[in-house]
Amino acid sequence: MDKQLAALSRLKAPAPTEEARARALSAALQSFDATEKTATLAQGIEESPRPSSILNRVWSTAMNRKFLASSAIATLLLVPAAGFVAIELSRNNPSGGGIAETPAGAVQDLAVKPLPKPTSPANVETETPAQYAEPAASPAPQSRTSDFNTDQISGLLSKDAPAALGAKRSVAQAVPTPPSLKDMDRQRIADTESDERFPESQVSGVKSVAAEPVSTFSADVDTASYSFVRRALMAGELPSPASVRTEEMINYFPYDWAAADTADQPFKATVTVMPTPWNAGTELLHVAIKGYDLAPAQAPPANLVFLIDVSGSMDETDKLPLLKSAFRLLVDKLRPEDKVSIVTYAGNAGTVLEPTSASDKRKILAAIDGLQPGGSTAGAAGIQAAYDLAKSAFVKEGVNRVMLATDGDFNVGPSSDDDLKALIENERKTGISLSVLGFGRGNLNDGLMQALAQNGNGTAAYIDTLAEAEKTLVQEASAALFPIAKDVKFQMEFNPARVAEYRLVGYETRALKREDFNNDRVDAGDIGSGHSVTAIYEITPKGSPAVLTDDLRYGSEESVPAAQAPKTGDELAFLKIRYKKPDENKSALISLPITDANDVASIDKAPVDVRFSTAVAAFGQKLRGDPALTDFSYEAVTALAENARGTDAFGYRGEFLRLVRLASGLSPH
Repeated sequence: MDKQLAALSRLKAPAPTEEARARALSAALQSFDATEKTATLAQGIEESPRPSSILNRVWSTAMNRKFLASSAIATLLLVPAAGFVAIELSRNNPSGGGIAETPAGAVQDLAVKPLPKPTSPANVETETPAQYAEPAASPAPQSRTSDFNTDQISGLLSKDAPAALGAKRSVAQAVPTPPSLKDMDRQRIADTESDERFPESQVSGVKSVAAEPVSTFSADVDTASYSFVRRALMAGELPSPASVRTEEMINYFPYDWAAADTADQPFKATVTVMPTPWNAGTELLHVAIKGYDLAPAQAPPANLVFLIDVSGSMDETDKLPLLKSAFRLLVDKLRPEDKVSIVTYAGNAGTVLEPTSASDKRKILAAIDGLQPGGSTAGAAGIQAAYDLAKSAFVKEGVNRVMLATDGDFNVGPSSDDDLKALIENERKTGISLSVLGFGRGNLNDGLMQALAQNGNGTAAYIDTLAEAEKTLVQEASAALFPIAKDVKFQMEFNPARVAEYRLVGYETRALKREDFNNDRVDAGDIGSGHSVTAIYEITPKGSPAVLTDDLRYGSEESVPAAQAPKTGDELAFLKIRYKKPDENKSALISLPITDANDVASIDKAPVDVRFSTAVAAFGQKLRGDPALTDFSYEAVTALAENARGTDAFGYRGEFLRLVRLASGLSPH
């Protein structure tokens, strides 16, 4: 018997459902009321309603109301009510021996009866909650004293106890088994991400140099994609391939590339050519530039307008509360000569703070702390109001920037991407730029964020933690606020005598036409103080067994004639960078031949930052499902990154290694 009791003590009761909780409580309260009516009163006590009886009637009525379908409200009411009932029972029982006698079968009958439908006031239609609906047919009578019948208990005490758990259960056990917390969390993530929108783009394919010798693209210093990837992996899910932009993952990390010496020529390129770690027979052409880093004394004054989404969807811990904390960090970084204004939008746009010197931090922080969520999202009206405020405090020869902080959508007013892009393009001509900070889950329109930032001569970042806010708005404040060049474009021309094929890693959404490179009317990416940009090509040398395309039988008009071929045979390619200074509209050109002098014999001989950025590039391609990385495992990515971790002052590279391990564990392969 002791062994049997011990076995029973180890059994775990099935998790109760909200329906079971409601029924049990209602049955208990109704049974108690019935007991009071039939119990014999002690001599000298006048029959009158007890406080517990009044509570029972109020509770029973309330439980049948539609608004108590919420488990959170029911729980808040149930706990104190149950305690009060227990106290009243022990205090008022004349015999002191527990609950007064109840007519036989009363509790049993109540336990299986559905709760009565809620009554409605006249002429008011109400809907009965599904959990309180009448069953289609009454179940066959079974034992109601336990969730397990006698046969099940006997089976559980036998050697075949696990098998007995699969036996038929009583009426109380007919309720579907609730999903596990892990399953619920995964479903929540799936439902949330299904509402988020990312621009679709095809992975860059292999190009034949004979047919397309020139590659042109816009610079990109956005970092939002890396934060999207981190958020998904930390929640136990592989990220949506559309959310992965490999170039943004690469450019998320700080690198120690050689910087320009003066602002007159704001870039210096670092080029490395090395064997590809994931594809034998090809090489990586790695190009990195770093912008001139302004000293604090050189930074111009800033006129900043915080355009803050306070719509109802921002009422979540990772949205408006995190946003407030992020802007507090930025305000603390500003100088007395900088100005701050605040515009909010939710239904209508409104000015919360007129242009205020950053020296009055108390006033600015008080305005931030007072923000409250509520209403719909009049995004376009908010943007226009923010630009108007920026114009009123315009700083000539300074930085004039609107910083839009939102969970990513605009559902009131002109909200198409084209309408908003046109608005931003027009305002950009006045010298006011726009940056976008995304917050939260579930409502994110990444395509719109990217369009606004690109057309506003600004950057797009996604802030999922306070640490990310600190990185974006404090550590990289100069890069985020103070541009050193605008409309930065890259063009790479490959030597067909040396290179058969190439493939640009990432930058799918930043591709430009060949003729766009010299067209100063074509907008491109902006680079801030100290910003770095890295681009990686996978190239296939002429004659390599890894060449995928056959030579053309009749040649091509795009092929370089022998008479025009470079005089020196050691050139692999020719790099050109075109840019404009922040206050100019005519572009300047930087050019650099890429030769055998840039080649290293093995990837181990490459600089640490080159190797680490290559590991990030491999990770991004794998997450996107790039077929070129099919045979390159996550373990290989980890090994490549671990050997190039370097000093890692802020722990970003250590975090990257953790994300790779998480992706490896979540990968179905």
